[in-house]
Amino acid sequence: MKKILSFIALPLSLLAAQNAAGQSLKTDSFTVSGNCGMCKKRIEKAAQVNGVSSAVWDVKSKTMTVKFDSASVKPEDIRKKIARSGHDSGPFKATDSIYQALPGCCRYERH
Repeated sequence: MKKILSFIALPLSLLAAQNAAGQSLKTDSFTVSGNCGMCKKRIEKAAQVNGVSSAVWDVKSKTMTVKFDSASVKPEDIRKKIARSGHDSGPFKATDSIYQALPGCCRYERH
């Protein structure tokens, strides 16, 4: 009888762990400056930090939507990484040298 109970208890404990992890999954959307498909690839690649499960940037709306584990990564860490790739994101700005190194079609109007 003990073997049966431990067999049942193990899967239940695994389910509890999955639910606890799922509770820290968050979605955030924010603006990222860019212009084209090359920007999209660069921005989405930069957003793929540890803890991010999905990162999609819309070229028309300039909106990045990320799904991430809030226990592993903060939204500002994602935005800082994107800025280091050359794309401004709210208060996080790309350095002038990184921005100037972008291909011409990727140089957006800076504010």
